[in-house]
Amino acid sequence: METLIPVINRLQEVFLTVGADSIQLPQIVVVGSQSSGKSSVLESLVGRDFLPRGSGIVTRRPLVLQLVHVPPLQYLNFRICGIGNDPIYLKIFSPNVLSLTLVDLPGITKVPVGDQPEDIEIQVQEMILSFISNPNSIILSVSPATSDLATSDALKLAREVDPDGRRTLLVVTKLDLMDAGTDALEVLLGRVIPVRLGIIGVVNRSQHDLNTRKSVPDAAKDEQAFLQRHYPSLASRCGSRYLARTLSRLLMHHIRDCLPELKTRVTVLTAQYQARLNSYGQPVEDPSAMLLQIVTKFASDYCNTIEGTARHIQTSELCGGARICYIFHETFGRTLQSIDPLGGLTELDVLTAIRNATGPRPALFVPEVSFELLVKKQIKRLEEPSMRCVELVHEELQRIIQHCSSYSTQELLRFPKLHDSIVEVVTSLLRKRLPITNEMVHYLVAIELAYINTKHPDFTDAAQVSASVNSQQVSSSLSSLSRVASSACVCLQQPFQSRQSPGHGERAVPISRRLSAREQRDCEVIQRLIKCYFLIVRKSIQDSVPKTVMHFLVNYVKEHLQSELVGQLYKQPLLQELLIESQETAQQRNEVAQMLEALQKANNIISEIRETHLW
Repeated sequence: METLIPVINRLQEVFLTVGADSIQLPQIVVVGSQSSGKSSVLESLVGRDFLPRGSGIVTRRPLVLQLVHVPPLQYLNFRICGIGNDPIYLKIFSPNVLSLTLVDLPGITKVPVGDQPEDIEIQVQEMILSFISNPNSIILSVSPATSDLATSDALKLAREVDPDGRRTLLVVTKLDLMDAGTDALEVLLGRVIPVRLGIIGVVNRSQHDLNTRKSVPDAAKDEQAFLQRHYPSLASRCGSRYLARTLSRLLMHHIRDCLPELKTRVTVLTAQYQARLNSYGQPVEDPSAMLLQIVTKFASDYCNTIEGTARHIQTSELCGGARICYIFHETFGRTLQSIDPLGGLTELDVLTAIRNATGPRPALFVPEVSFELLVKKQIKRLEEPSMRCVELVHEELQRIIQHCSSYSTQELLRFPKLHDSIVEVVTSLLRKRLPITNEMVHYLVAIELAYINTKHPDFTDAAQVSASVNSQQVSSSLSSLSRVASSACVCLQQPFQSRQSPGHGERAVPISRRLSAREQRDCEVIQRLIKCYFLIVRKSIQDSVPKTVMHFLVNYVKEHLQSELVGQLYKQPLLQELLIESQETAQQRNEVAQMLEALQKANNIISEIRETHLW
């Protein structure tokens, strides 16, 4: 199990260059206030002086400290290797250390000193929390015995992220500086503040020791002598050497517990970053082939979206061919069905048209001209919803461009200029086809208006309609006799002005006068004929408009899209310009490639650990 700490050290080195925040490695994080003795504790673990000292905050960035135990024969000299910018990375090889990895953080401070920013306290606390919030970290909380532990800032921060104290180890420093007649026995026994991983007391080198250059090994001997004199029952469980053994043991067991989850996390991230790298594509080697590939892929995806065979099918709303089908049969179809064949026509309008068509002579039969005049007026009402249908389909074809740009190919997103050019070419093609399609749909209505085919197989003969109306009037004549007298009386009581001849622009029949039987019959005949013929035309328009839109707009775009794109974009002077990759994409590909390489290395490192090494 001793091989686990070197494994974590290697993983730290791997992820150091990519700054992988998504990988939370097991580590020991050292937390303490300024002048709490943190530096002395770390130097006692290393066995020599190596940290800078001074007033205020000396450690301004996280310090990743790796202690690597090597046999004496392999040990040449004490080596410190500084790597990286943020955090500072130190790797120490020595036969006098136990293999260990720690992260030393800046000391907790309250008041800014010198050039320190006003929010130095907040900055330091946020940095500390970012490290100790890692559930795979062990918190080494350093507090001096000369202060009340109940007010310890280090313990307070540790409790915020580890309320149960399951991963907190307390180190009580400066045991030799306590007031005369007092000791830290109750604290070290855990009776004041219990800590799950234990409480270890140490004796730091004093300022006098530093001034006289007392070595760390000599200080360790004096520390043991002090513990034997003042804490004989706890001397074997206190001191810097016991602290080093305890930290090494805790870290190894912690790594063992975290390793299965860490291995799974690395495997999952490797697959994710491999997929991301694939989505960015390879650098452009053959511009011509790359452009043809992208254009062909876009045209294929555009057509597949219309046909409903695209890979990326939306589930939140209709799109592509499904939306066009909905426009044809739901939006357009329902709009036509909602048009009343006789909408806007009153009996007086019909009667006026009949009289205007007969001229000065009374008509013996219903004039055909009045029928054509009125039915054309009703057919004209079908043109507006037909044009609206074309507009809606055109809008949907525009939406498909954005849909394909987002989902069709990541290669297209790599090249912003090519993307914009493709959108411009397709939009231009649609813009050219729109007036042609509108004109053809306009012709459909114009054709219906050009010739009223009263011999249409589905059109009811006027004579049949007249006979049907006459038979209905005969059957109801007996019931109407009783109302004739009263109707006549009402008519005789009307003012003289209402029976005068109508002037120019006036209604031919006063509103107050009831229509005669002949007039009622003529109106009903015309209305029935209009309704019958209108339904025939509406059915034809409802069928022919979608076919026209599909032929002149949708199918034309499908058939000519790729050739239009190639013709407009496949030009040697444009190739290099269109295939300029965005700086953001190039940077992202580089970052993803580095992270993937780090993950693959990490996966190989973890795979070297056999199951027997974990126990």
